[in-house]
Amino acid sequence: MTGGQRGTVIFDLDGTLVDSAPDLADSLDAVLEEQGLKPLGLEHGRSFIGHGIPNLVRRGLLTRDPTLSEAVIARATDRFMRIYTQNLSRKTRPYPGALDAILELRRAGWRLAVCTNKLEASARGLLADLKLISAFSVVAGPDTFGAAKPDPRHLLGCLPAETPENYPALLVGDSEVDLAAARAARLPAILVSWGYGDAAALEGKADATVTHFNEVVAAVERLSSARTTPVRQFLKREIEQ
Repeated sequence: MTGGQRGTVIFDLDGTLVDSAPDLADSLDAVLEEQGLKPLGLEHGRSFIGHGIPNLVRRGLLTRDPTLSEAVIARATDRFMRIYTQNLSRKTRPYPGALDAILELRRAGWRLAVCTNKLEASARGLLADLKLISAFSVVAGPDTFGAAKPDPRHLLGCLPAETPENYPALLVGDSEVDLAAARAARLPAILVSWGYGDAAALEGKADATVTHFNEVVAAVERLSSARTTPVRQFLKREIEQ
């Protein structure tokens, strides 16, 4: 083990640890209204989450007006960030059982990380607001390592610099982006059924699927004990490329 830890459990943030769709959707609707466009609402806005803020804003704007220029979209993205940064946790809450699972994993000796396509500062601010930040050794956004999921470097950067040959590491996520990143990084993936991804389309593609946070710890223990793929050399090769 590294530093006395049993391994690392990497969590996606939006749609996995926290239900942030209400605040993201409200911020997107505010930007749309400033552009003179009709709001999308929570359910429509929720479907755009998971690929980062620029993609969220772009898809929202072009859904309402496909003729918008790149310059307008860029300005609207900057405006979104200003609005959202002031409303990170107005409506966002952890999913039921998330805190209990986090505490149980830490008591069991697991090192925890967050890997999100939300910018690191926003992720840290949200986790701090929800009093979860101290549970995580690493909080990584696309700006942390210069890579965003599904790029495996985003996940692999969350692991300790020195890892044993068979260091246990797993991803818990809710979307096709999470599963693609885990496959590229050669890490087992646990899919949560309550998030923003299409659970039906992703059925059978993860190493385990859970329907409540009270199932996460058992899934982590089961997959980590069955792990056979070495991480160390793959980690070194990917980070250096």
